[in-house]
Amino acid sequence: MNQGFWPDDIRLVLSFSMQFEAGGEAPYSPLGPLHAFDMKPGYPDFPTRSWYRYGFQEGAQRLMDLFDKHKVKFTSHMVGSAVDRTPSLAKEIVERGHEAAAHGRDWVQQYDLQFEDEKKFIEDNVKSIERAAGVRPVGYNGAAMRGTINTLKVLQDLGFKYHIDDVSRDEPFIIPVRGKDFAVVPYSLTLNDIIQHETYNFSSGDFERQLKDEFDQLYEEAAKRRRMMSVSTHDRVAGRPFRVRSLGRFLEYALGHEGVVAMRKDQIAEIALADTATLRDENDAERWEKWESANGEPKIRSVS
Repeated sequence: MNQGFWPDDIRLVLSFSMQFEAGGEAPYSPLGPLHAFDMKPGYPDFPTRSWYRYGFQEGAQRLMDLFDKHKVKFTSHMVGSAVDRTPSLAKEIVERGHEAAAHGRDWVQQYDLQFEDEKKFIEDNVKSIERAAGVRPVGYNGAAMRGTINTLKVLQDLGFKYHIDDVSRDEPFIIPVRGKDFAVVPYSLTLNDIIQHETYNFSSGDFERQLKDEFDQLYEEAAKRRRMMSVSTHDRVAGRPFRVRSLGRFLEYALGHEGVVAMRKDQIAEIALADTATLRDENDAERWEKWESANGEPKIRSVS
């Protein structure tokens, strides 16, 4: 029952990401499941680093095989230094038909960078992906979703079409950047393996039930409005054997419903940008700049 919210009789779109971060993490005290155990500052955390390596040595292949089995194409937000360390994985991801998107030069926060430094930080990421995979990314995800008041301007300057650092809707929408349309393909903090498994200690059964419940609700709503379900996976987390089995059961369930398809985020962004009925919203960064101008000295300085 297509109401024209998506093209081609699509009722609900599934949007999967597989983050590519291993090798780009901080050399000392990288975040991981053992970070609660104190270590003296300045010492390498070898067990945690091996947890990251598991992602590109085991988890990524397992997840790609699962997605291939179900004919699902995903978006991989790639950290530049991680790509430099394992360029063959970036190339394979693209060769299998998945999207290579950007995730910063290193897997570190960028929210305190000045305009030119931030531009180089993202441009270096783009160059790493181009060298390894032969494609130029058009989508961006900042570490922990935190950018600056300049991030969207930088992305616009570098030819990006969309970013995902927003969780305010269950559908794509458009915001203005310097008066031009820019797409937002919302991310997920709840259907996110690293948060639910590593922070809240969800079992694979807990997460699978959550995925199904969210799907059922959105599928019902999709009869009346445009709906999208965003799921975030990380190769070192969702790529564990028992979690792949659980995710596979969800894919069989969801894709067995009429009108359900999985799309890369660049495809979703293109549909949103081309459709005059796509919802429009304010640009939070521009709104923040206006607020600062009206209320005194800015807390974040722009050099643009």
